[in-house]
Amino acid sequence: MEHDTARARSARAYGIHSLIVVPLLARGTTLGLAVFLRHRTPDLFDTDDLLLAEEITARAALCIDNARRYTHERNTVLALQRSMLPQRTSPYVAVAVASRHPSAGSGSGAGVGGDWFDVVPLSGGRVALVVGDVVGHGIQALATMGRLRLAVRTLADMDMPPDELLTHLDDLVLRLADRADREEGPGAEEMQTAAAGEIGATCLYAVYDPLFRRCTLARAGHPVSAVVAPDGTVDFPELPAGPPLGLGGLPFESVELELPDGSLIALFTNGLIESGESGADAGFDRLSRALTASDSTSSLEQICDNVLDALLPGGVPSDDVAVLLARTQGMDASQVAIWDLPADPAVVAQARQMATDQLAAWGLEEASFVTELVVSELVTNAIRHAVAPIQLRLIHESSLICEVSDASSTAPHLRRARVFDEGGRGLLLVAQLTQRWGTRHTPHGKIIWAEQPFPTGH
Repeated sequence: MEHDTARARSARAYGIHSLIVVPLLARGTTLGLAVFLRHRTPDLFDTDDLLLAEEITARAALCIDNARRYTHERNTVLALQRSMLPQRTSPYVAVAVASRHPSAGSGSGAGVGGDWFDVVPLSGGRVALVVGDVVGHGIQALATMGRLRLAVRTLADMDMPPDELLTHLDDLVLRLADRADREEGPGAEEMQTAAAGEIGATCLYAVYDPLFRRCTLARAGHPVSAVVAPDGTVDFPELPAGPPLGLGGLPFESVELELPDGSLIALFTNGLIESGESGADAGFDRLSRALTASDSTSSLEQICDNVLDALLPGGVPSDDVAVLLARTQGMDASQVAIWDLPADPAVVAQARQMATDQLAAWGLEEASFVTELVVSELVTNAIRHAVAPIQLRLIHESSLICEVSDASSTAPHLRRARVFDEGGRGLLLVAQLTQRWGTRHTPHGKIIWAEQPFPTGH
């Protein structure tokens, strides 16, 4: 201390006459120094005091290192969780959305969970809303959540209906559990523990169609969503519960709702309604009051904040929470043109002309060439290979969409025609000239669609 004048003065002022300095060592790392001082008694530190100081310091160093490691791991898991969730919501034609994802507090003991949400644009201007909750916490739950979110996006891109999509997700979770059960090598014990009961999830999947203003929902053991009508009335529509993902063998069912423009759909995980001590029923009541208190002029961001303030008064939930709000925006009649076509090859030229006239009315004459080719190919295929009734539909939204529906469930396949083949090139041209194309099945047949961006300047 003689090299530190200020400390030397303090030592003399308080009568400090004996000193022990012990390094804080944990797992081979020096975390700092512990200093023990004696000034109230004249006795000097002896060997027993040194042994006691070393014992206290060793235990303290281990606790500090455990806390440091836990904080580092938690921050890593939170960063991984944030990277797996949508960072910002893109503008959609069908819905306006807002979301929140508060993580469990570090003092809750639950750890970071696998709650997640997503918004997936679909063909025909439709949009999929999904929210899910993976059983367990930590890296294993996040890994499962990442797989499920990727699987949902892949299956949604194939235009699967909600009940069928959940069936495929259920198969995926079963395969993950089976693989974890057979895992060997480093980490096998943790994987097998997960297989014994931690690889499971709940999910709610909804598809909103702005053209018909209908929302189709299905759930796998997940809490029902809330629907707020434009007049402020809150309803929790009855949906078949379905089994949680990972049980296997049980069916999922979907329900279709008619939603007027301006309706609000609230999807959430059970951490929101079960955060209080009074149970889920009281949580649904608080959620209903929070949604009712927000008028039609409130922004979705403000409604999200109101919901969290009402149901998570402390601000930090005991379990992870995911909230996704979507306000519906139906298409105007002027954005859609629909024609019923007879199964007669002579109607193809008429269909091309009707499509060209409609593009002129929309001021999209520059898109006429590609649109005529698409209409000609899709209508011709429907007449030759499908079953009536046949319908042509043009949709003018964020892009130009051409759809042809028929009553056949057989979907076309893209193939490369050989040099001397007389057919087989139509869909290849459609695929090359449009932004994307695909097939989606309906209860009464299928729809072949092609989407092209607007010409520059529109």
